[in-house]
Amino acid sequence: MQKKMNLLMFSGEYDKAMAGLILANSAKELDVEVTMFFAFWGLFLVRDPDKMTLEDKTLYEKMFAVMTPKGPEQLPLSRMNFAGMGKQMLEHMLKDDEAPQLIHFLKGARKKNIKFYACKLSVEVMGFKQEEFIPEVEIIDAKSYLNDALDSDMQLFI
Repeated sequence: MQKKMNLLMFSGEYDKAMAGLILANSAKELDVEVTMFFAFWGLFLVRDPDKMTLEDKTLYEKMFAVMTPKGPEQLPLSRMNFAGMGKQMLEHMLKDDEAPQLIHFLKGARKKNIKFYACKLSVEVMGFKQEEFIPEVEIIDAKSYLNDALDSDMQLFI
């Protein structure tokens, strides 16, 4: 019987998103079925920066869209961000060590067919539209997520 891992991605921070994607990719390489559920700030990780739209949005939704990260490459660090300098330092350190950056782990997860789910309520509250996400994202409700998590051998909250 195949093992299953479920990750709830709540954080919209670069280092936490990277940790989640490293675990997801590694589990998939161990032949573990992986699903990732993105809620609230975690949605920024699967937001397609080229598909952001302000059409048919309320004033608050437009303001929110403009003031938040447009996609995974704009996520700040959780600690020691230093107005973006900390993240730049981390990216240089990754490059110096020839380590993949966040975007590479996201691309790897997409190629490995890791399932990406977005929280329906979070999507609605934050004013996102389906077309603003990468194509692999399916919008589901909390009950569907919980059914998936209950069927998993491991659940992680990041």
